[in-house]
Amino acid sequence: MNKYIMSIMLILLLCFSLKAQTSDIQIKVFTVDKNEPLMGATVYFKTLEKGAVTNFDGIAEFSNIPNGPHQIIISFLGFESLETTIKIPNKKELLFKLKETGGDLDEIVIQSSRSTRTVRKIPTRIEFIGIEELGEKAVMNPTNISMVLRESTGIQMQQTSLSSGSTNIRIQGLDGRYTQLLRDGFPLYGGFSSGLSILQIPPLDLKQFEIIKGSSSTLYGGGAIAGLVNMVSKTPGEKPVLDLMFTQTQALGSTSNIFYSKRNKKFGVSLYGSGHFQKIYDPENDGFSNLPETKSISFNPKLFYYPSENTTLWFGLNGTYDDRIGGDVNKIENGENGIHQYTEENISKRLSSQFVYKTQFEDFSSLEFKNSIAFFDRDLTIPNFNFDGKQLNTFTEITYNKALTKTDWIFGGNLYTSNFDENDNASLQRDQKDITFGTFVNNIFDISENWILETGLRADYNTDFGFFPLPRISLLYKNNSGLSSRIGGGLGYKIPDVFTEEAEYINFQNVLAIDKSVMKAERSYGMNLDFNYQGYLSDEIGFSINQLFYLTAIKDALLLNSTNNNFFKFENATDNIISRGAETNIKFTYKDFRWFLNYALINTTLNYLPGNPQKPLTAKHNAGSILMYESDKWRIGYETYYTGKQNLSDGTETTDFITMGLLAMRNFKFGTVFVNFENFTDRRQSRFSPLVLPPHQNPVFPEIYAPTDGFIFSVGILIKPFDNKENE
Repeated sequence: MNKYIMSIMLILLLCFSLKAQTSDIQIKVFTVDKNEPLMGATVYFKTLEKGAVTNFDGIAEFSNIPNGPHQIIISFLGFESLETTIKIPNKKELLFKLKETGGDLDEIVIQSSRSTRTVRKIPTRIEFIGIEELGEKAVMNPTNISMVLRESTGIQMQQTSLSSGSTNIRIQGLDGRYTQLLRDGFPLYGGFSSGLSILQIPPLDLKQFEIIKGSSSTLYGGGAIAGLVNMVSKTPGEKPVLDLMFTQTQALGSTSNIFYSKRNKKFGVSLYGSGHFQKIYDPENDGFSNLPETKSISFNPKLFYYPSENTTLWFGLNGTYDDRIGGDVNKIENGENGIHQYTEENISKRLSSQFVYKTQFEDFSSLEFKNSIAFFDRDLTIPNFNFDGKQLNTFTEITYNKALTKTDWIFGGNLYTSNFDENDNASLQRDQKDITFGTFVNNIFDISENWILETGLRADYNTDFGFFPLPRISLLYKNNSGLSSRIGGGLGYKIPDVFTEEAEYINFQNVLAIDKSVMKAERSYGMNLDFNYQGYLSDEIGFSINQLFYLTAIKDALLLNSTNNNFFKFENATDNIISRGAETNIKFTYKDFRWFLNYALINTTLNYLPGNPQKPLTAKHNAGSILMYESDKWRIGYETYYTGKQNLSDGTETTDFITMGLLAMRNFKFGTVFVNFENFTDRRQSRFSPLVLPPHQNPVFPEIYAPTDGFIFSVGILIKPFDNKENE
């Protein structure tokens, strides 16, 4: 009997022991700065693969957690993730605090805002493309940045020449001249170089893109009516970085890139070089090139000096030599013969310098001085016509930033000069000089924890076109549940010059100079409203959505009209160009998968024409889907893009089309091997309508509304001899 009693007691003790091996716990998540509960944070047990989301009080509850040590990960979008080990049983309630200075979004300091605030605390809507996505796009197209920009919602890369590939960026349906391209805050691209600039900026030495849609003239002056794109270069870290990239396409394009950077205590250096060679490519076998024969070399060395922890000086040079010739394949390969006469050749040289001095003071203020001198020489030749000129631009700016407890002030002034000098032998002299002085002030004020207001005012004076007051205002609302909204607007302007998409399309032939005594500067007003939500659909599925509505109106728009004697003359439009629409961006995340969906409605009307028609070559409906898988070893992406119907200048409606792409990257210790299938369904304009019309010796090139090169397969390797993860 005693044996039975002892056995029962042992069984009961064993049950109690098993019961004691699990616990119910609460994990609290608060913010470091304000010691407030963080709603929506994810707490995840790695070994158990079990997670929960914190409630309104910042508490995540778990039951039946086995006793012993456990690794947990606590994360919230915009905060620094925390990975630690806890021991159970210990306390029934555990408290952890997250820093707001290091998450996926909050660690990003946006340079184009001119402040030191992070992206979550800036009322101006700024789209950010980071180094990982740039790395993917560099693999897809290592020769230039067109791939990076083309796949952003509401941005169109408009090709203006089949023979040379000249391309302009359009934001929200507005011509390329209304977008300001910046590199590290310097306006190095534009004017005579605008049609080639996109094609001459390789992406390998860039670490982030910042895109502001809508008027940004208050901070950056004339030209930023549709928006601006600021390309931020990589800077040297303490560990050396060496990237070697080699790419080959089936279309006979070969590209080599090299980037090196290293910093010691007082000095740093970054060196970048790129070489690209493209043989003439004619997938239709119609005798005319779809990709021109190209020889391009770029270099960009920079020297950094750090006299103290708070002061940085750097000096850089940017140089490009580019020779591209397209047109009649027979003439290019064998020389002129009979009807084989037409070619278009662009030989361009670019050399620019950048100098920056920046110092931080102990009272949370800083002073920055920058200067650049940019020289561009382009020689455009077609049969019986040559357009040859040189453009010299200078930019000098000084800014003072002051950060207080609840407000940031920015004061600045700059001088911008532009001098285009056409070859003295030209029959039409279209020389143009412009000098613009500007001063500006900008303020960001924390009204409360949830509301932030940004206001700014710029006053520009151009020696020929007069005075331009440019106010702007933006308001941000945000809360801890992942919801935020921005509304803003401002004024803009653009000094007229001959370098428009319409003039580029006809190779500037018979285009008359700007008559400053008659022409008015283009002026604009614009506003946008967006809503953003970031959260989780479940413990493992992240979700975010951004909805943007926008409106931009341009007064006295620059038009190129034909005259009675076969010349083309610039005039101001009699009514406005109105661009209005919406952009939707949705993102899902699940473990190693990311899915992006986007849609853009672009309604750009020409109110100076009867019936207010849609702007030619502007699709009203665009959509895209990107599915990505990312792990330590693999990055695989599948892309689908829909482009809606467009109108040509003569009113003809084009067909809509879908393009698809597939990218695979495999990481090894030495670097990365990659393959890319761009537009693998081979959608190109020649499948819908001719790219070239007769006569052969003097062909007519219709407007370009779809891809011209078709399917491009590329394979390559990126070699990283040093471990550069910390530097990135």
